[in-house]
Amino acid sequence: MPSPLPSLTAEQRAQALAKAARVRKERGAMLSSLKAGNISLLDALARKDETAGRTRVLSLLQSLPGIGPVRAKRTLLELGIAETRRVQGLGARQRRLLIDRFPPHQ
Repeated sequence: MPSPLPSLTAEQRAQALAKAARVRKERGAMLSSLKAGNISLLDALARKDETAGRTRVLSLLQSLPGIGPVRAKRTLLELGIAETRRVQGLGARQRRLLIDRFPPHQ
């Protein structure tokens, strides 16, 4: 039986909401940079911060130029990566497969 969520004070709730908004903004900026070609998939996968780590791999792939939802899902299926997998949960083999499939442009 799961334990109930802790009750938060108004201040704690405000802090949590502010952090969530900041993380969404940072994630959006990272995905926009990826779509614009300012950073590569390798750069996004190499980031060690919480924003990148908690991003779903499917969202990363969909943000690549020329990759839509269908191709992103098909790629994950071909590589044996779950659609719900987050970047921080990728293994070394899975990272290598993604980088080999979408190499950084020189």
